[in-house]
Amino acid sequence: MGMTMTEKILARGAGRDSVRPGDLLLAKVDFAMGHDLTIPPAGKIMREQMGAEKIWDPDRVAVTQDHFQPAKDAASATLGRLTREFSREMGIKWYFEVGQGGICHTVLPENGLVLPGELVVGADSHSCTYGALNNFATGIGSTDLACVLAL
Repeated sequence: MGMTMTEKILARGAGRDSVRPGDLLLAKVDFAMGHDLTIPPAGKIMREQMGAEKIWDPDRVAVTQDHFQPAKDAASATLGRLTREFSREMGIKWYFEVGQGGICHTVLPENGLVLPGELVVGADSHSCTYGALNNFATGIGSTDLACVLAL
């Protein structure tokens, strides 16, 4: 029996001829997304626990300021500042400042950043919406995002 679209995308990402349910894979991600709530902890984990000082590909990462921005309080403002600083330090090409982008699960498709056949992860539970464009997309947490960014 042939593979599903998802299996084909995961096999390509893992550099394998085929995959099947139950396989454990280490797959190359084509595009990753984080936002003002997930980038600060991911950056901290990446640097402090993984010892990484740069991300794997600043052209294949998007960061949005959309969850707690504009800031409603000092804690939210701090998250926005940390997100902005991390994005600048890492040279992230697809950084969307407050008022310059939109919601993380719409801004990537609107800007042609996620394409058919790709393996896409986003640190937001709604990241699976990218799958409407015939790719494999799934939500991940900040710890997972740190691993994607560092590796």
